[in-house]
Amino acid sequence: MKVTKKSHACVRLEKDGRTLVIDPGGFSEEDAALGADAILVTHEHPDHFDEGRLRAGLEANPAAEIWTLRSVAEQLSAAFPGRVHTVGHGDTFTAAGFDIEVHGELHAVIHPDVPRITNVGYLVDGAVFHPGDALTVPGRPVETLFVPVMAPWNKISEVIDYVREVKPQRAIDIHDALLAPLARPIYDRHIGGLGGTDHRRMTPGAYTEL
Repeated sequence: MKVTKKSHACVRLEKDGRTLVIDPGGFSEEDAALGADAILVTHEHPDHFDEGRLRAGLEANPAAEIWTLRSVAEQLSAAFPGRVHTVGHGDTFTAAGFDIEVHGELHAVIHPDVPRITNVGYLVDGAVFHPGDALTVPGRPVETLFVPVMAPWNKISEVIDYVREVKPQRAIDIHDALLAPLARPIYDRHIGGLGGTDHRRMTPGAYTEL
């Protein structure tokens, strides 16, 4: 599997000539969803869900489909009948040749006064986990964890403890558009030194083979 890091929380997975894109939001590249055979969206916040980017991906490939939670599906299903699928915790399905498990139900707490919304994470091929905006533990070993390193709802100690709890073979940073370059070495040092796993930071456009 080839994994390409896009800006912020978006990643692109390629296998056997098929492409799966997760969370092409407003902080990601304009063409983040183009070329996708399948798109997964974890929740409705604009840095993860951008309707224009999703429409561009679906219009560019008439066979492309989306799997997401209800709040996002309701905004797209009328325009793309039969191509937008609603999923929730515990669901399993196949998208563009990738086997997907859905884990999690709620977005992490931003503040007690801010109502929580639905958020789901996706385990791809039993090996790669994207949690969206939550520190969801998938309940089974994973090889690669996309770890949200910086958000209004987390702090670095929680990120480190999350990596320790999931115990992946490797942790790759996502949700990093708000992190200033000056702070990068601090996060790298703490997550890499205390997380107990191989920690990788990838710049947008960089890729690795898993």
